[in-house]
Amino acid sequence: ADAMGIVVLEGLIILVLVLTGFREAVFKAVPAQLKTAISVGIGLFIALIGLVDSGIVRPAEGTPLGLGVGGSLVGWPSLVFVVGLFLILILMIRRVRGAILIGIVVATGLALLIEAIADVGAQDPQAEDPALANVSGWSLAVPELQGSVFQLPDFGTLGQFSLLGSFSKIGVIAAVLLVFSLMLADFFDTMGTMVAIGGEADLLDKDGNPPRTRQILVVDSIAAAAGGAAGVSSNTSYIESAAGVGDGARTGLASVVTGLAFLLSIFLAPVVAMVPYEAATPALVVVGFLMMMQVSGISWQDYEISIPAFLTIILMPFTYSISAGIGAGFIAYVVLAVARGRARTVHPLMWLVAVLFVVYFALGPIQDTLGI
Repeated sequence: ADAMGIVVLEGLIILVLVLTGFREAVFKAVPAQLKTAISVGIGLFIALIGLVDSGIVRPAEGTPLGLGVGGSLVGWPSLVFVVGLFLILILMIRRVRGAILIGIVVATGLALLIEAIADVGAQDPQAEDPALANVSGWSLAVPELQGSVFQLPDFGTLGQFSLLGSFSKIGVIAAVLLVFSLMLADFFDTMGTMVAIGGEADLLDKDGNPPRTRQILVVDSIAAAAGGAAGVSSNTSYIESAAGVGDGARTGLASVVTGLAFLLSIFLAPVVAMVPYEAATPALVVVGFLMMMQVSGISWQDYEISIPAFLTIILMPFTYSISAGIGAGFIAYVVLAVARGRARTVHPLMWLVAVLFVVYFALGPIQDTLGI
């Protein structure tokens, strides 16, 4: 309840920042090419998520990541991923509407058939005996129906939050630092999502801003607080929305339909759980490709913008964090502008954000110094 209170509090603070115009002003202060870099970085990030979650890319001996197991793709689940990926790509090239959804459905059907015949089972990476880890199994959900198709949801966590409980339990300074950390992550994760989705939908203006920016940010902030109040994570904008945009969604109607589908799915949880990562993640790889195409909008010969853009792009997937990539890019942009004697050209809000990110990156040492 105390942790959920922190989520609610940071959502409310961000809402105030939106209503005062501060959040929108920060968004518009970011150079257009850095916004493009954010979109490209997110594309690489979600493509990596798709490859890792499907087991195509895994931790390896001697290297942080490697192909499959021992440099080879093993098991039926890998085949499901490959079939789903190439089916989506082929349908896209042939301009078939709904290519991504068709690919996921067909791959799920193939997974159900394989599991029914071969009884592949799930991976167990925590198994003490390597022989029992089942490295060629499904990485998360096993594609089989367990029990009834319908299931009543549990609303036991709804409203279970304590707005200020954490302040008395862990101290004011520690609670403030937690709120700051969550707030900065939400603040800029949403910025990245807006740019990426807007760019993929070709809705951004010449400065890289989506239409009705303030309305988007208000909804996002309220949803963040609502998530904590419901006992779940911060309910902000999610980059997976790019899958819908990549398939042609351009208006709010697609989001409304998606929301209604999610509402119905809480009563069909066993059916939803049948879809394995290996059938769903090809969509992320395809969308990552679509977002990567925006890289041509960056002036790579201008080091003052291309170096911050490069750091933004590579650090998102390498750190598994949108905020880390954005922070590194912002700090590099300010530092390089100063180095070239162009400090006055940097928007004051960019200076402020760069300083906040320095604090964000140093939160660990700061907490150690304060004994938190």
